[in-house]
Amino acid sequence: MNTRKGIGYHENNISDPAKVVSRDTLRLQHIDQGTTDGIQRLFPVTEDEKERRDALHFSVMPYIKRCIEGENAYGGKALSLLITREERVTPSGLKILAGTTSCLKNFKFFRDKPYPLNDNTSLKEAILCSDHFQSIYTQLLCGFYQRHDVTHVKSVFASSLVSVIHFLKRHYSELCSDISSGSLSPKITDPSLRGRMIETFMQNPDPELAKFIQVTCSDENWEGIYRKIWPNIKYLDAISTGSMAQYILLLKYYTGGLPLLSTKYSASECDLGFNLNPMCDPYDVSYTIMPNMSYYEFLPLDSSHFTSSDPKPLTVEMADVEVGKEYEVVVTNFCGLYRYRIGDVLSPTRFFNSTPQFKFIRRKNVVLTIDICKLTEMELQKGIDSVSSLLGQLDIIVVEYTSYANVKDGPGHCVIYMELMVMSQANWPKPEVLEQCCQAMEGSLGQLYFSTRVSGFIGPLEIRLVENGTFEKLRDYAISKGVSFTQYKVPRCVKALDLLELLNSGVVSIHFSSSFPTSGP
Repeated sequence: MNTRKGIGYHENNISDPAKVVSRDTLRLQHIDQGTTDGIQRLFPVTEDEKERRDALHFSVMPYIKRCIEGENAYGGKALSLLITREERVTPSGLKILAGTTSCLKNFKFFRDKPYPLNDNTSLKEAILCSDHFQSIYTQLLCGFYQRHDVTHVKSVFASSLVSVIHFLKRHYSELCSDISSGSLSPKITDPSLRGRMIETFMQNPDPELAKFIQVTCSDENWEGIYRKIWPNIKYLDAISTGSMAQYILLLKYYTGGLPLLSTKYSASECDLGFNLNPMCDPYDVSYTIMPNMSYYEFLPLDSSHFTSSDPKPLTVEMADVEVGKEYEVVVTNFCGLYRYRIGDVLSPTRFFNSTPQFKFIRRKNVVLTIDICKLTEMELQKGIDSVSSLLGQLDIIVVEYTSYANVKDGPGHCVIYMELMVMSQANWPKPEVLEQCCQAMEGSLGQLYFSTRVSGFIGPLEIRLVENGTFEKLRDYAISKGVSFTQYKVPRCVKALDLLELLNSGVVSIHFSSSFPTSGP
């Protein structure tokens, strides 16, 4: 393929699927609304592709074994907080599955002799239950009964590990009641799941375990809660790059500083590579692209690859990327996608032999536009990091955030919806502290924002604090619309009126930047 050829702008140009797949081997994978841009898409997935992804999945494990110390590091059980969704069927009879569901049903996840590091506390029926309440509830029960066997916790995204803790805060009394009485909650109505839970765990009451969970969760201080309940865990395994970096500080709090491994770089379109240094700081993760997973091209995000004669951008091959530059990934996979722009922006950090290693930078199309200023996801995250640094001095953690461009009233301005976790109510931030947060964030949003703001084309940045649980309501609303629990990502820029209405219903205070930023970044 001539990779210097200009790439077209059709993002779903499939090259003659008849030459690639047959009806007997084709399954359609449903890409959930939880993706950053909120757009649902369908991609073809073949039987060969599932074997290819399976191979990459298990090739990651020896690297984890090499990096984790202790005799039980390789043979312990995983508290796998994974959830599937119901399948749908096209009029022609092809299955439509969510990405995570497809992986769980296709990988050798539930085989009779589990692969080391893939032995799970959760019953198969619990993971495959499509009702997310019943699934999480019973997976936590399974994890409690095997609490001393758990050596690691894993999920798809770091956000799921936080959501499970919030679920536990709401339902630990019910869980303890089940353990103490040896009976299962009537809310668990899935027949196969209920039967297996009763058969496997609920035969005998365990008041001592129930008392331990009750006392542990009744404590207002949830710092290190993962290690308190599961004392032998050594690490967490979940994607923590890109928009998931928001949860790193919160997970450090909930785990008492356990390592957070971001082992694989996967997209719904294809798996791309894995992290050869899984124990590195989660902020420093670089992924080694596996050239056998797909054919990759890289679209430089600068004007040098646009020509006057051909306004379409020109791509470069994997071996020709330059360290420090930014590229959008273009894939041609084995399932029929041809030169597909997946929207991820990467930057090469170094080479492993002749293979480049990339740091995930951001999603290309996530921007907040006010006047001529366009804010990327990375710039928003830098702003939140500056707020987190300021509030961290008061033992306050930014739990979640999203943004909105208020352009109805001139001049337009940036609105940040933010949910906080305050360790002590005595440290609840005063209005002047939150005004400082507005100013700190404005000072981190880039030179264009700075100049536009100082010139008066953009109004003062606004922070709207929302009550605890608001972003969980946002997630539950998305799930009610068909989004997968494990694939859900908080949209970093909100435009939909129904989501804005939900966020505004939880606002408890509003704060503005009281002066111009003193200097640009």
